Amino acid sequence: MTESLPPRPAPPKPHPPAEERRHMIRRRALTLLIIVLLIGIPAGYLVISANQSRSSGKDKEEKYSATGLTAGWPSKLQRRLYQVPVPHPSGKVAHYETNNWKTSRLYVQFETTSAGLDAFLAGVGVDRGDLKRGAVTIGDRDQRVTGWRFTGPGPWWGLVHRQKNPLPTRDIVVNLADPAYPMVYVVSRTVP
Repeated sequence: MTESLPPRPAPPKPHPPAEERRHMIRRRALTLLIIVLLIGIPAGYLVISANQSRSSGKDKEEKYSATGLTAGWPSKLQRRLYQVPVPHPSGKVAHYETNNWKTSRLYVQFETTSAGLDAFLAGVGVDRGDLKRGAVTIGDRDQRVTGWRFTGPGPWWGLVHRQKNPLPTRDIVVNLADPAYPMVYVVSRTVP
């Protein structure tokens, strides 16, 4: 019998060529870029989101801590809920809202044109003929809340536009000292 020869050993595997320095630097840079993107973008998003949230809270705190008239237009939602159609153009616009379990009120003042006054009154559902000369229909309590004083040059005209709940009741006072630019004061109250 013939003896079999032991198997021939496999030739040694060649070692892979050593990585070139440029290739190693490029691979490490790509790895670093991926890590930065995977960590940096979410972290940056969190920082931006936190700052926006903090700013939003400060804006809301400022809005709800107001204790009197604030310059600027009431929101569209407020104007719709309280049915106070502030006309365009209007200037010296200021507003203030109070809410409690019994009554919610929106106080609004604005200066407008003669045509703007007519548009406002029509939007409320009345006209100039409904205004009564010398009638200051906004009560002392509401005057104290807003700081309004109806003692300056007039003539002062006013009306109370009552509506059935849940629609708002509006007390309106108009100063026609300058008929071309009347100043309008409104207290719209509703029972929630």
